[in-house]
Amino acid sequence: MAMLGIMQGRLLPPIGGCVQCFPRGRWQEEFPLAAQVKLEAIEWIYDAFGAGVNPLETDEGIAEMRRVADAHGVRVVSLCADWFMDFPLVRATPADASQRLDHLCWLLGRCHRAGITRVVLPFVDASKIQDSDDAQAVFSAIDHTLSAAEKAGIELHLETALPPAAFADLLAKLPCSLVKVNYDSGNSASLGYNVREEFAAYGFRIGSVHLKDRVRGGGTVPLGEGNADFPALFDCLRVRRYGGNFILQVARGDSGAELPWARRNLQTARSYIKALDFTQYGPGA
Repeated sequence: MAMLGIMQGRLLPPIGGCVQCFPRGRWQEEFPLAAQVKLEAIEWIYDAFGAGVNPLETDEGIAEMRRVADAHGVRVVSLCADWFMDFPLVRATPADASQRLDHLCWLLGRCHRAGITRVVLPFVDASKIQDSDDAQAVFSAIDHTLSAAEKAGIELHLETALPPAAFADLLAKLPCSLVKVNYDSGNSASLGYNVREEFAAYGFRIGSVHLKDRVRGGGTVPLGEGNADFPALFDCLRVRRYGGNFILQVARGDSGAELPWARRNLQTARSYIKALDFTQYGPGA
């Protein structure tokens, strides 16, 4: 059954001017807020900004994560590995690549202990796949990590800026069922990609969706105000009988008004889901 969740930190004011980062010292506060607006999940962030204080790093921290999540009925089943935006798996020296792959395998073990079942690996912006050498580096990295992912029972969801055909080619080299696509509606809109062409190329591999809206060639805007083709997206998801989760990764509103802003975007997201009869969608619909 699909769940509707939100990216960690979006229910709190931005920290240190970051649009998206682990909310150091305040992560517990989001769980009651998420429950208040009937969100079912929070997608955890593991990044360089939160290194050393992210509870995922220790057994005691994971126990606290689970306690707080259970207390408010808000699940943590996915993680966005933004650490690999600062330390990319592409264009790295052999020594750096080896260290980063070891870190990824360590992270999968921590996620397994925390009950997280999928990890989104971003290959966008600083970690964007730019050429065939980068594509080969990504293939090698994922192929190297598969045994650790299988042992942990964790899916690897790739988020890329590749055109549909190129992304399909990369996926064809990684047929393992644990390797899936994280579809980011805003990024695709910004790049000018056609939703139906994307789904024709790799729709059957989509395992998670980041709901976001962006103008073509530009930044993030509130849901429904950019160039994301949500009617086509949800129609394609319906045809594919998509049963994965939706994570809100929308533009930020005014600092201090995160809850009403979340409600506004949630209402828009739920209208798309309802209109296309996602009968598998659960509470809060």
